[in-house]
Amino acid sequence: MNRNDAAGPIIVFDAECILCSANAQFVLRHDHARRFRLASMQNAVGASLYRRFGIDPADPESMIVVEGDRLFKDSDAVLAIYAGLGWPWKAFAALRFVPRFLRDPAYRWLARNRYRIFGRREACWVPSPDDADRVL
Repeated sequence: MNRNDAAGPIIVFDAECILCSANAQFVLRHDHARRFRLASMQNAVGASLYRRFGIDPADPESMIVVEGDRLFKDSDAVLAIYAGLGWPWKAFAALRFVPRFLRDPAYRWLARNRYRIFGRREACWVPSPDDADRVL
């Protein structure tokens, strides 16, 4: 089945951010069930998903995961990704028991400082041809 024809979680990420692109590549390598699809905030699909949930795609506060009408953002988005990857990565989803008021400030600090700490690509990351069907 073509994943673009099926409902599945969509990870919207910053394709110019080196950390975010590395995370997207990690998901493509470890999502053996091919559950997740990816959309960059720089393209029309990703930008429209941000706008749908009231987030400015030009100045996003978070990477998001969209599953149907559900939105996961901040640390919940990261944990939703790990929960969907299967073992051993699924074990990290246990961090959801750490209260959000402790998890989210650390996530938001990293998100605000991602370019300064990890750098920024001159051009958006592009997936390999084998994974092109998973990137919207």
